[in-house]
Order: sequence, then C-alpha cells, then structure tokens
Amino acid sequence: MKSLFILILLCIGGSSFAQQSYILSGTVKDKRGEGLPGAGVYISGYKIATVTDNDGKYTLPLKPGNYDILVQLIGYKALNQNVVVSDKAVKLDLIFDESITQLAEVTIKPDPNREHYINMFKDFFIGTTPNAEQCKLINPNVLIVDYDKETAKLTVKTTQFLIVENKALGYRIKYLLNNFEYDGKTRIIYYEGFPYYEDLKGSARRKKIWEQKRITAYLGSSQHFFKALFNRRATEEGFIINKLISKENPDKPSDSIINANIKRLTKAQTGLTRPLTLTVGDSLSYWLRKKNLPNGISILSRAPIAQDTLVHVKNENIKSINFTDKLYVVYTKEREDPAYANRIGLSIARPLDMPDYQISTISLQLAPVYFYQNGSIYNPRSMIYSGYWAWEKIADSVPMDYLLPVDVEGKK
Repeated sequence: MKSLFILILLCIGGSSFAQQSYILSGTVKDKRGEGLPGAGVYISGYKIATVTDNDGKYTLPLKPGNYDILVQLIGYKALNQNVVVSDKAVKLDLIFDESITQLAEVTIKPDPNREHYINMFKDFFIGTTPNAEQCKLINPNVLIVDYDKETAKLTVKTTQFLIVENKALGYRIKYLLNNFEYDGKTRIIYYEGFPYYEDLKGSARRKKIWEQKRITAYLGSSQHFFKALFNRRATEEGFIINKLISKENPDKPSDSIINANIKRLTKAQTGLTRPLTLTVGDSLSYWLRKKNLPNGISILSRAPIAQDTLVHVKNENIKSINFTDKLYVVYTKEREDPAYANRIGLSIARPLDMPDYQISTISLQLAPVYFYQNGSIYNPRSMIYSGYWAWEKIADSVPMDYLLPVDVEGKK
C-alpha cells in the first residue's frame, strides 16, 4: 500500500426483503405537544420522503427493514430516529427542539482560517473526483468547524442539513452530518451521517447523461460490492477478493536496539572536535537507514477468497464478514480513472502483471461487519477503506434504493 490516506465511508439506510409494505405513521410535534405542519420527513439513503399535514401528521409506506428517519423544519434542529419495520404498521411520533444556531452565530468570533478549513472539509467529504468538480456545497454557513493545531485534527459538525448539489449525477443531497473528523497525523478520515437524495430537474438529454454516470458511479463501488456479496454474486459481478497479509519486517531490528546504537554512535561522534558528518557505509548511517525502514511488510496472497468462506448468515435480512489482515478487493470490469492514477499517494500497490483495475483494501476495526442486502453497512466504524473506495466520496454516491437499468443489470 502506497498511502495512508484512508476513509471510513458510511452508508446508513434501510433494507427491503419482501414485497409487502407497511405504514409508518406518526405526528411531528414541538416540546409543547403541538403538531408541526410542513415538516419534511425523509428516509436516510433513499429517495423516499413526505411532508407533514396541517396537524403535523405523516404516513410513509415502507417494506420490512431497518430505517433512519430524518426530519427537517426551519427554526428547529434537524433530527433523526431509527425505526425497524417488520410485519406490521409502526407508529412513531417525533419531537423537535428549537434551533439556537442563529443565536450562536452572533456570539462566535470570525475565524480567519474558516474558509481554508471548509475547503479541506469539502475535499475530504465531497471528494476530489471529476464528479466532485461538478458539486456545490450550497450552505457552508451551517457548519461548525474546529481545528486543533496541537493534534492536527479537523472536526466539523452541524445541527442542520447540508445541501450538496451534484450536477454530475443529477442529485440534490440533503445530508444530516453527525460527525466529521480528519486526523492530519494519521491522515484518516471518518464521517457519519444520514443522506437523502432528490433528483435534479433536467432535459431528456441531461437525464440520459446522468443515468450513464450513475451506472459508472455504482458499479465497482463498496455499495455494489456488499450487495453482490450478500447475493453470493461478487465473483460473477467482477470482484476478486484476495488477502493482504502484514508481517514484521525481518530487515528491521527492534526500536530499542536501533535507538541504543544511534544514541551510542551520535554521542561518540559529537565528542570529537570535528563536525558531525555521515558517510555512506559508516555505522551511524547504517542504523539511521534501519530506523527509516517500515515496521512491517505486506504480502499479497493471489489465492481468491471464497464468498462462502468469508460471508456468514446472521438471519435472512443481515449477513456478516470477519477476517484477519486486510481484504484486497479488485474490480475487474472498470479501469482506474486517470484522475485517480495521477494523484500521488492514493493508489494501492499491485503485481506487475495486473492491469490498472480498480483496487481497494478493507481493514477491520470492529468485528464482525454486518451488512444488508442493499449494500448498506450496519456499523460505520467497523471498517477502514483505502484505495479507490477512499477516493470516491459523496460526489460518487447513489441512493441505497438505486437500481441499475434493466439492460445493464442483465449484462452485469
């Protein structure tokens, strides 16, 4: 692996496993118990939504699954609530808190570096892909930004929906951002939240272009991979799963031995009257080279991992994976975008005989990883992606209920 630029990509959403729908209903109220009309009620990760009536009531038909409900109304904090729909109608009342964001903005001192940090956030959240270049963050003013210089950590939060207009894929994304973190020392990005997708309006020609770009964005994505894995079709749909095994570097002595020798030799040389110099082949140069060696080395096992070995069934609606080392996932039906290949420090090392297929790795953080039939992941902190999936962010995402056109699905 050539880079430590890593991403946890969260896709939270419901899953549907039966044809019959059940009614989710309730009332959106304020703290006084009064119904609130005109509140938007959304299903995270989908294009399913409604608006409360004059009494604050709403209804949504949903198939059985695990859903995150998002609610928005001007003047109130955006809220989310998880609900499970199984085999009967569900009633869910939601209570809003009044927003104090506008009051807080009056008292917060302007940060001269705020624009710089927001630009960092946009690169790490929306992305740097060709699709990201056609995205616009409509309301950056709702972001609460903090940068800790001592820890080199950027954190971003908001109590309102972020609005991202994606003119590459034809979506308007409303994203309730729970948390965003970028660690400048480890270069790890983590964010979690709840997206809702709306189709942009466009001409027939523009919609045709969007459809093609959505196909490209979906195919080979982590969403596609886990959906194919659930359906036991990962191999048929172009994914090769290998293992990247990490081992200690046999050429590097322990840190204690290295540091002791560097200290001894440095002390000996600084005791001389002449200036400290390093020459090729001397002892101090030798130990400094040893210190700069990587602690571990990675060995790629080319033997494909069988889906039946990797995937475990928890129940009919959810499956899991558990593994050691890293999964090395190759998507063979698309090549790397030149924009990705030209970015220094992103690409994953590959064997010399392997074409420029899209390659990603998965590091396990919390075992096991639970996932649904639609490709969504249950726990946002269970994995870290690197490689191609780390490069593709919100700008290259599609809704969890996205379906390939019939003619493409048949060829897949």
